[in-house]
Amino acid sequence: MKGWLIYDKNSANENISYIEWFIDEAKQQSIQLELIYRESLTTGIVDGKHQLFIDQNTVTFPDFAVIRTIEPILQVFLEACHIHTFNSSTVSTICNHKILTHMEVNKLRIPMVPTYFTSKKTLPEYPPITYPLVIKEANGRSGKQVHLIKNHKEWKNAFSVLSTNDIMIQSANVELGKDVRVFVIGKEFIGAVLRVNKNDFRANFKLGGDAVTYILNASEKAMVQKIINHFNFGLVGIDFLISKQGELLFNEIEDVVGSRILSEVSDVNLLEKYVTYIKSTLLEAEL
Repeated sequence: MKGWLIYDKNSANENISYIEWFIDEAKQQSIQLELIYRESLTTGIVDGKHQLFIDQNTVTFPDFAVIRTIEPILQVFLEACHIHTFNSSTVSTICNHKILTHMEVNKLRIPMVPTYFTSKKTLPEYPPITYPLVIKEANGRSGKQVHLIKNHKEWKNAFSVLSTNDIMIQSANVELGKDVRVFVIGKEFIGAVLRVNKNDFRANFKLGGDAVTYILNASEKAMVQKIINHFNFGLVGIDFLISKQGELLFNEIEDVVGSRILSEVSDVNLLEKYVTYIKSTLLEAEL
């Protein structure tokens, strides 16, 4: 089996140890995994045929591709070439747009904070909920494009700091600086961590947060399983806020999720499990 691991160059430089680990785990399971820079990859339709080019050279299609960029249309194109993508274009499209994610997960009656949808162009003069509140850009990730708004002056200033159009407004009546991330591969729950940041309202590990193993109770496991059953995930992280009463509230699904945080708090080899899942999925597709 041959696969591509697609990164943009900046992200590849930042995640070189993860990439080397991924390629090594694939090799141990007889899979040839090659790092492909997104900037070198060109897709197109030539003479009515889908074609792929690397540095302007035509290439043979791989068996699969692991997409580590936020670009759902790339998954769509690769799937049109009959290349199995991880994650799929459906998962990537929904999970990289927070509004679409909330609308989809709400079908399952999963608890979440009061959430309103608007746009930068139509942001109202006064918010629909009381302060403090959180404004999120729908395409943001890793805690970026998320703003805690404590008063009307900050609300008015938010107009100038928003960089994209689709916006979510959410209640901040939760345990700020805390969340729970659940790691999922396919239909399997792998593990969960509690992230805590004492210096920021966002709990993200890259923003200075700490993490410890989190044990889901029976009702939390059932809630997570509802989400798992609804989607056809590859590898994702499902994030939950924590209410003042200690209840988990759905927050978002991370499509391009890393494994560093789980490795720091457990002995779980997430990439070994992920490669095993990829291999089994491809073998099943051949039957």
